Amino acid sequence: MERHDVLVVGAGLAGQRAALAAIQAGRDVAILSKLHPLRSHSGAAQGGINAALGAEDSVDTHIYDTVKGSDYLGDQDAIEFFCKEAGPTVVEMEHFGTIFSRGDDGSLARRAFGGAGFPRTIYAADRTGLALLQALYERIGTESFTLYEEWDLTSIVVREGRCQGVIAFNRLSGSFEPIAAKSVVIATGPAGRVYGRTTNAHTCTGDGIAAAYRAGAALKDMEFVQFHPTALLESSILITEGARGEGGILKNGKGERFMSRYAPHVLDLASRDVVSRAIWTEVEEGRGFPGGYVHLELMHLGQEKIETRLEEICDFSRKFAGVDPVTEPIPVMPAQHYIMGGIGTNLRGETNIKGLFAAGEAACVSIHGANRLGGNSLLETLVFGKQAGIAAAEYAKVAPASTLRESEAEPDAARVKAMSNRAEGEEPQRLRMEMQNVMDTQVGIYRAFSALANALRAIRALQARFEKVRIVDPSSTFNLNLTDALETGHMLDLAETIIVGAIARTESRGAHARTDYPKRDDAHWMRHTLATYSHEGPKLSYAPVAYTRWEPKERVY
Repeated sequence: MERHDVLVVGAGLAGQRAALAAIQAGRDVAILSKLHPLRSHSGAAQGGINAALGAEDSVDTHIYDTVKGSDYLGDQDAIEFFCKEAGPTVVEMEHFGTIFSRGDDGSLARRAFGGAGFPRTIYAADRTGLALLQALYERIGTESFTLYEEWDLTSIVVREGRCQGVIAFNRLSGSFEPIAAKSVVIATGPAGRVYGRTTNAHTCTGDGIAAAYRAGAALKDMEFVQFHPTALLESSILITEGARGEGGILKNGKGERFMSRYAPHVLDLASRDVVSRAIWTEVEEGRGFPGGYVHLELMHLGQEKIETRLEEICDFSRKFAGVDPVTEPIPVMPAQHYIMGGIGTNLRGETNIKGLFAAGEAACVSIHGANRLGGNSLLETLVFGKQAGIAAAEYAKVAPASTLRESEAEPDAARVKAMSNRAEGEEPQRLRMEMQNVMDTQVGIYRAFSALANALRAIRALQARFEKVRIVDPSSTFNLNLTDALETGHMLDLAETIIVGAIARTESRGAHARTDYPKRDDAHWMRHTLATYSHEGPKLSYAPVAYTRWEPKERVY
């Protein structure tokens, strides 16, 4: 059995930054990833990374914009720390070799993003996440560490009041194996594939979040699910907010620039929840185009600007929608994009389980509160990935050796063997598709008790059916039918936590919009939802929101 001081699960920006910090602290570090590090979902981030650099902007403005964007549910102490670290983090990544776009004077180019009071989003054309990921991978490649590539996390072992390591499925050997570690950092990214219409990659199945939940970690604010306003109509491929930051305009089927009705001061650059609801309303009230969508127009920006600053958007629009954004509008509709909730942590990435840490979209610090601002997610991975890695290394330095045993992989192996030995049963893909349909149709941009209650019954019925799921592929090497089953189990657990939290929160705040409770209720709901696992379903409790300087007020754009 392999043993390490620090095991990082996930090889995107948060995972690599955590690993680098732990390596620099002198610990024996390993990274476990279900796919090659450069294929991590961090590379799909397009528009940019926020930092208040330059005399015109200020850290305080960045802090306020983030607090306001969160609909005042973000913890202000965490937000202050986060925004103060932004400038040094971007400079560090440039020194690591990130090739950012430049202005005419040679300074870092910046573009406007929704909900921001100043254009502080630094970018690398429309491939910012990939540029950061490549630079960080090259940097960590100069260090010594162990990489478990194409391994699936199945469970986290907690015993004697602390994390002892993980059980993981080796896709190459087809075996379940324990990996002992004094500390474990979960950086497995999002769970967006609980929805069918999502900008998330097929690998974004919330494995680490679900494993932590099953191990006893508290999940925070899972009911807050962000829908990105602009995704390609058929494929749900992301069309970056940077397209509107460069001057793109949304128009309805009547040719109206409809955002003037919803955000008269900032128009198309309101926060994502506001723009998504506006688009949805336009379509529902009959002002969309036939088939249910709106247009994003870039044509007035000119060919040079479109093809240099939005090169990837051009490629996606031409290949997947059959339109040329230089001469034609892009058909868009909102799609699930981000989950503000995740494994509850403090500023150092510590969870309620000793020795277990988390960072990135798998975690909830909380800086995003009820709604995330564009450009803050890439920054979050690096700022809090680093903090989690430092804290995990410090803990591993003094922690006793893991007591994980070889035999502790047997329950996971037995569970999968039972799935494979069944003569009858449903395929996991069928259950996954039914789950996604439930989430798309009943737990979307607008919510109400009746639909949420129906969704909860449907998801719990799917969980019961999952107990008899069948793996038909007998292969022992790269058995994707098996990994599909593992992922579907994770997602069903997380779908339940989203719905239970959404039913309980009887208000509208940020991305959580209840038609039966249309107002924000600060008197009762200025608090974080905490969900912990039980055999009967998620058990909810609540925690206060941390305040420093800004009292809640009406959020207007």
